Amino acid sequence: MDGLIATLSQGGPIVAILVVLSLASFGLIGAKAFQLRGVLSGRARRTSALEFWDAGDRHAALQAIADAESPADRLLRHAMQSLKSGAARAALDTELEWRGNAEMARMYRHIRLLELTAMISPLLGLLGTVLGMIRAFRDLSMAEGAANAAMLADGIWQALLTTAAGLLVAIPAAIAAALLNARVERAGEEIEGAVGRLFAGEPPPR
Repeated sequence: MDGLIATLSQGGPIVAILVVLSLASFGLIGAKAFQLRGVLSGRARRTSALEFWDAGDRHAALQAIADAESPADRLLRHAMQSLKSGAARAALDTELEWRGNAEMARMYRHIRLLELTAMISPLLGLLGTVLGMIRAFRDLSMAEGAANAAMLADGIWQALLTTAAGLLVAIPAAIAAALLNARVERAGEEIEGAVGRLFAGEPPPR
């Protein structure tokens, strides 16, 4: 561990920034994974509720998803409660649209930060490499006759360290952002499917 810290410390401030970005991105990945852990749950409950609804048993339909808390469950429950209370379809369509948008925005929140981390980390690593190479060749030119291959190699590996660090930060962030985005998109499909199935058996909006 001490050797790793000593190696990273030779990368300069760019590597320090990348270490901070890495810690922040892993913390964000954990938080988003925890937040989205149940967004795809409850399909069987929703299917049961919709079957009760189609059979005319609205009380049983609402009871089937009474305690469910996935975004699709919340939207379906609200739609059923509104229809049961006699809400107009046109107004309900508008309300469900903004409620659905709010659910999607909540699920997507902060994933963009992971995408940004994946985008800028390699650029920071490249910047560190360029600056390191400039420093290495400057030291080589100042050494004049005392310059040797070992001096140049030492400067180059320190410079390349920042590129490696940038990639090590970017790759997990990019993978996590893609997986989290896919999960949110599937949750959106669950919302559309549940509400669409409910409205399929209802009269068109007035």
